[in-house]
Amino acid sequence: MFKVATWNVNSLKVRLPHVLQWLQEQQPSVLALQEIKMVDADFPLEAFTQLGYQAVFSGQKTYNGVAILAKGELSHIEVELPDWLDPQRRLLAASLHGIRIINLYIPNGESLISEKYHYKHGWLKTLQNYLQQQLRLYPRLIVLGDFNMAADERDVHDPEQWQNSVLFSTAERMVFSQLLSLGLSDVFRLHNQTAGHYSWWDYRAAAFRRNMGLRIDHILTTQDMAKFCVASGIDKQPRSWERPSDHTPVWAEFKLDEPLT
Repeated sequence: MFKVATWNVNSLKVRLPHVLQWLQEQQPSVLALQEIKMVDADFPLEAFTQLGYQAVFSGQKTYNGVAILAKGELSHIEVELPDWLDPQRRLLAASLHGIRIINLYIPNGESLISEKYHYKHGWLKTLQNYLQQQLRLYPRLIVLGDFNMAADERDVHDPEQWQNSVLFSTAERMVFSQLLSLGLSDVFRLHNQTAGHYSWWDYRAAAFRRNMGLRIDHILTTQDMAKFCVASGIDKQPRSWERPSDHTPVWAEFKLDEPLT
């Protein structure tokens, strides 16, 4: 079984024990991390190597930063979004066993009247062009990470409250639909159709305890991968641990038609 997962850890330095515990318990083939918030020189590579994982990473001090952990050799690595000059570390791509993995930390946008919101849409437009190119090269492709976008009303605890807010604006939902129209499938929805499943809860207002969350962490795949997806879900347990990230892992399992080599 080929299991992939994504987790915005909101500081790998703080959450390293959580990540190591989850890897030991769940044994994913691939774990994509976002917001590691550390420079490459500080990345705890040895801790992951001891658990049997190879790692590639693209770090940044204090903000952003992405990493891919894998049980196998990662190749054809890209550490930035082509044709986007801003040096923020938000994209990391690598290949494993003929499967292309693209790890994203999409900008938040802050608010609908913020310059950061315009930045987000410019970044997303460039991303769409990049994904079109990647889709031509890799039939088996997985795009996963913190998208900072909820796909539809099922993914928001109070759609009316969030209607005109960043993460659930009409424009952002349209972009999410456009990503799917490139030929990608939201594999969580292949196995979970109901509302009330979230991957992020604000630290404030007892949001986790009250399940006032959003599903903004996603795993999208090509149809050639989606047809092998046998299970998917959200593991809420790490969000209940001491000093948790505000996000929790999202995972999907694939039963491929041939052994991984």
